[in-house]
Amino acid sequence: MQLDAQTEDPRVSYDERRSRCPVSRDSAGSWTLYRHDDVRSAALDDVAFSSATSRFLQVPNGMDGAEHDLFRALTDRYFEPRRLAALEPVLADVAEDIVAATLGAPTQPEAAADAVELGARFAVRSACDWLGWPRTHERELLDWVAANREASRSGDLTATSAVATWYTNIIRSQTDERRALGERAPADVTTELLGDDFLGRALTDEEITSILRNWTGGDLSSMALCIGVVLAYLADHPQLQARMRAGVSEVEFNAILDEILRIDNPFTSNRRVTTREVALGDERIPAGDRVVLNWTAANRDPEAFGDPDAFSPYLNAPKNLVYGIGRHVCPGRALATMQLRLLTEAVLYRTAEILPDPDRDREREQPPAGGYARVPIVLRR
Repeated sequence: MQLDAQTEDPRVSYDERRSRCPVSRDSAGSWTLYRHDDVRSAALDDVAFSSATSRFLQVPNGMDGAEHDLFRALTDRYFEPRRLAALEPVLADVAEDIVAATLGAPTQPEAAADAVELGARFAVRSACDWLGWPRTHERELLDWVAANREASRSGDLTATSAVATWYTNIIRSQTDERRALGERAPADVTTELLGDDFLGRALTDEEITSILRNWTGGDLSSMALCIGVVLAYLADHPQLQARMRAGVSEVEFNAILDEILRIDNPFTSNRRVTTREVALGDERIPAGDRVVLNWTAANRDPEAFGDPDAFSPYLNAPKNLVYGIGRHVCPGRALATMQLRLLTEAVLYRTAEILPDPDRDREREQPPAGGYARVPIVLRR
């Protein structure tokens, strides 16, 4: 789906399609689910709705059954609470540095910024520090994020293949360097993954590349989009800013972030393929057909949430599908939430106000992505 104008909000189209044709089939034969109940049911039925939709290896998200469970157990170990607790002060320093650089000299009363670009810089530096990659890669990774977003918007398979190869080369440069160093390789997450024998064998190059791509490639763009949505919402709701600056618990802070992302979910969709005929509403989806789970539309379904724009973190939390649901729920949810909280805290606590920029317009991201491509804001001390 291509919108007529870059400023148009895709959520309007999704809301209309959910009410008019909640289970729809496009000209290519792919089905899209828009209702909360249908999306939730499909995500939970990982037998009828397979996640093995790509011809490329996708560890663990593109796997099913016992294979998925085995690789998910391997990767989940890298997101254990003790690891994230040790990582938190590192990423908190990254957030402080990024925000301080954005604000400029202490004598400067305010600074103009793009919240999406701010999020991209934070995501790239966070990923480098987490995985042990040198910060000299930041510029290339930022360029890759921009190219990847452009390729995704275009739908050009040649362009998407090129950016995928580019990222594979970035990953291989890091793994090859560590293998060449042998025992002198740095003691970081990337080196640990190279020596991981959880499966009773070493991981293949293809598996390692897929895992690192899953951990970072998607997260770099997604984190930028999430920061854009969160800071745009806070700029539009000064009372919520004041409440958060006054001090809320970590639990409440995270609940607020999740609710903002429910209202404007930048994680638009995931794909599935049916393994048998499935009945949904008035439609019968044949075996072997592609199915798109539209998380953004599902998270705005009035049958699940009433007024989709009503801000109610605790009431809506049980049905919130921002990070998915079921066996394939986002493995990096805890890390992503921590990253969002740390950067948002840094912005809130270093400023007196986050304001929409009166001189520059916001620009909506285009499907298949969600959120904003650009969020001009003013940060006032």
